[in-house]
Amino acid sequence: MDKQKTLIFFGAHPDDETFGMGATLAQYAATGVKVYYVCSTRGEAGTVDLEYMQDYKTIADLRTAEMQCAASVLGLAGVIYLGYRDSGMTGSIDNQNLASLFMAPVEQVAALMVKIIRELKPNVIVTHDAGGGYGHPDHIATHNAVVKAFYAANDPAQFPKAGPPFQPSKLYFGIRPAGIMKIAVRLMPLLGQNPRKFGRNKDIDLTKMLDVKYPVHAIVRLKNKSLEIRDEASACHASQGGGRPRPGPFRIFRLIDGLRGQRDYFMRDYPPVTAKHLEKDLFEGI
Repeated sequence: MDKQKTLIFFGAHPDDETFGMGATLAQYAATGVKVYYVCSTRGEAGTVDLEYMQDYKTIADLRTAEMQCAASVLGLAGVIYLGYRDSGMTGSIDNQNLASLFMAPVEQVAALMVKIIRELKPNVIVTHDAGGGYGHPDHIATHNAVVKAFYAANDPAQFPKAGPPFQPSKLYFGIRPAGIMKIAVRLMPLLGQNPRKFGRNKDIDLTKMLDVKYPVHAIVRLKNKSLEIRDEASACHASQGGGRPRPGPFRIFRLIDGLRGQRDYFMRDYPPVTAKHLEKDLFEGI
């Protein structure tokens, strides 16, 4: 019998495991892969309507519960918390909170990640792209720490207290192709939305996603069942607009889904890409 495969997704907030590549995670989990979500923060800086806070003392408690609900629906093997505070958007007062991920030294965050990698021994690691998708400081900080941790995990001289060295086989970044995002941004005004002032707090500039064109090295084609599971998991994140049908500004994500089809896109950072070959499976060659 083949050894069970393991995948770790390192993300910044509760809901990143679902709204981003939830269908891919669910699809691999359904095939028997052990899929873990390592979450950097508990989403404390997120905006939440009072109606969702009735049974919770803090936003962190609420969003952690929503994430546990989603993880169960997606079939994840577990959720691991790094323990940092949500940093909020660029320029916000949350950036300066000493407990925030934004203020944490990358070495410190990477040390925690290396310990997890060496303990769980994943074949594949996936995280945010270098620009953090739409530029969120926590996405960028998570990306930077994951890259450092990935390449340090097999080096016995680095983080020796984090356990015996281990080399994961692959490192991917989840991406949205610039062409698709360009069309979405152009169509947003037709839906009454300003792409430069997106989100509940109008503090997200989606046009920043057009500044960098990431190469596509892998495309995971998604089954209808995987998409249904992702949608069910999205409903767990009701405080963040995940209820079905997703209201308001989140309509654009449905539009993006329609443009890109039933698939998720990835850039491969390791092993280095040396030939033009489009992978259809993140575990290809393992």
